[in-house]
Amino acid sequence: MGSLAVIAKQLGYRVSGSDMNVYPPMSTQLESLGIELKEGYRFENLQPMPDLVIIGNALSRGNPAVEYVLNEGIPYTSGPQWLAQFVLQDKWVLGVAGTHGKTTTSALLTWILERAGTRPGYLIGGVTQNLEHSAALGDSAFFVVEADEYDTAFFDKRSKFVHYAPRTAILNNLEFDHADIFDDLAAIERQFHHLVRTIPGNGLIITPHQDSTLEAVLAQGCWSPRQQFGLDVPEEVCKLMATNGGVFWNAVTADQHGSSFEVVKYGQGSTGEVMNRAAVSWQQTGLHNVRNALAAVAAAHHVGIDVGTAANALEEFKGVKRRMEHLATVEGVHVYDDFAHHPTAITTTLQGMAAKLQSETGPKRLIAVIEPRSNTMQMGVHQQELNAACESADTVVWYKPKNSGIDFKSLLQDSRVPAYAFDDVDAIVTFLEERSMAGDHIVIMSNGGFGGIHQKLIAALSYGP
Repeated sequence: MGSLAVIAKQLGYRVSGSDMNVYPPMSTQLESLGIELKEGYRFENLQPMPDLVIIGNALSRGNPAVEYVLNEGIPYTSGPQWLAQFVLQDKWVLGVAGTHGKTTTSALLTWILERAGTRPGYLIGGVTQNLEHSAALGDSAFFVVEADEYDTAFFDKRSKFVHYAPRTAILNNLEFDHADIFDDLAAIERQFHHLVRTIPGNGLIITPHQDSTLEAVLAQGCWSPRQQFGLDVPEEVCKLMATNGGVFWNAVTADQHGSSFEVVKYGQGSTGEVMNRAAVSWQQTGLHNVRNALAAVAAAHHVGIDVGTAANALEEFKGVKRRMEHLATVEGVHVYDDFAHHPTAITTTLQGMAAKLQSETGPKRLIAVIEPRSNTMQMGVHQQELNAACESADTVVWYKPKNSGIDFKSLLQDSRVPAYAFDDVDAIVTFLEERSMAGDHIVIMSNGGFGGIHQKLIAALSYGP
């Protein structure tokens, strides 16, 4: 919604918005653009009466702002519908879908296109380090959009991405999530197949190699060409996948933390020979980010960007705020902010950091601080996966939300690493300040503001008790 506000502002509209919780980095970006932010959903926030209200999917009937819009007959629409109608018409849309990695992959793809000189439009659900804003109209036929499977609005229960009609579509992965709106994995698969149905016959679908869930989606019907990508796939398999005019993308890694790898394109020949290759050494960590990068390279290649240019852009990629963003180092203690809020995302993020730390000398501990904030996490759906997700950490600290469906007593008892739980943010800060030592890497994981814990912790480490 914040990124939509940026685009509406660039189109020349006067834009304001309401939210229950407004926090950086999005709030800072919006304020810098002169977009007025109002706390809460009071009907007074809609006075004077606007010409159009874009209603986010977090709002439902009974919300004071929604009721005011309906009672007063104010024109309204959803964010995805507005984007499709006012921005995406006549654009070559590159959509990035998947349970994990949408924001980072969208940012990578946008940066590759930008660095290649195409000046793409884009809408990303986060603030990137390379781009001035999280969204822009651009100055070309190309538009990159983070294509979310969450529902569109209270009046449109289709997934957001069915509105975008991408010509180039990355389906990065697919797992069960959003238990508040999907009954099971099959329900999400149906929505992904609705997306597949919208991709034109002269478009392209890009998927990971041997992802059984996405294979099940495509088995329901696929009418577009397809390319696959993989990580350290044996060369004979790559060639087999690319024979008879096909294309297969492989990343050959040089280390376990993903800081160096080679992009290899196989295909467009009868024997699936190597067509292009390029080496990448970059600032990002984690094999999951290598996969994200490979998907972005494949999508960029579909619109004419050569592999070497894409590889050069990857080396200049600085990352996305709140995706393993290094916030500060205080007295030798490193503090990071990360958006991970699903067991798989927690696993890959911690594995990437742990692998990086193993390659370094000196004392080091990895401490994960996690707020299970998403609806699915709070419902306790992923209870059985959480301890395994944190195995790469040396210590894990949990925040206990009110009315959580997670059984924290059993979670702590069954933890394979030292684990603690607190129901107060300040108590977590005090615990970390008292126990941390030089060489510690503290990764704070939440998809919300987490009670300002980041700056509270940095302040506590700076000044002590």
